[in-house]
Amino acid sequence: MSERKPFVGGNWKMNTNRTTSAELARAVVDGLSSVSGVDVAVFPPFPYLLAIKSILRDRGSSIKLGAQDVYHQPDGAFTGEVSIDMLKDCGVQVALVGHSERRHVVGEKDELINLKTRAVLESGLECILCVGETLEQRLNGHTDSVNQRQIRTALAEVPGEQIDHLTIAYEPVWAIGTGKVATPEDAQDAHSKVRRLIETLYGSETAERIRIQYGGSLKPGNASEILAQPDVDGGLIGGAALKGADFVSLVRAAAQAAQNKD
Repeated sequence: MSERKPFVGGNWKMNTNRTTSAELARAVVDGLSSVSGVDVAVFPPFPYLLAIKSILRDRGSSIKLGAQDVYHQPDGAFTGEVSIDMLKDCGVQVALVGHSERRHVVGEKDELINLKTRAVLESGLECILCVGETLEQRLNGHTDSVNQRQIRTALAEVPGEQIDHLTIAYEPVWAIGTGKVATPEDAQDAHSKVRRLIETLYGSETAERIRIQYGGSLKPGNASEILAQPDVDGGLIGGAALKGADFVSLVRAAAQAAQNKD
């Protein structure tokens, strides 16, 4: 029996505009008005944070406002970057760090992800740390070693008292935007090993509390079986988060899965 409350995040990536982001936010808020037992966050593009925060506030929603990325320095000559204080000023409560597209498209290294993770947690914001293997790494049998390296490096010098503000998102890179998806057994295997690593690093009580999201092409059609796995604590949603009805369906599936685990 798990007492972990599922957490579902909707990562809008570089999608929507001023009009469609507002429409999507309203659809999600209205669709989830009667859903409980799940923590929910939306991650709009930076230009729309203030507008989405206004919609969440005006409708009295408990949905958290998230940022897709952050820079670890407080201020300075870092053209194009966004600081934690800037995000807080926009009402952001949680930030993604180490998303696969930041790692593999932008080229962020483990050491930078560590600096970001530490900065977010030290600031008091919640952090979702994304980890996962590419298809080549998976085929070569390196799934576990990649996840372990990414987690160990990201959490270097992070004290145990900050881990309760951390969520880990396991996102098999080969299943993002490809239409492929890990089997429920694949997801459970990876999640259970991540939890055991956290136990090694921070102890059994912390490992039992930490939430581990699945983040690889989760859709209404495959969500129930994956979310039902004992070590899967919600999802980090990409494409399906851009459709209000689909995202609401996934949050409902997470709520139902949590009830079944009880």
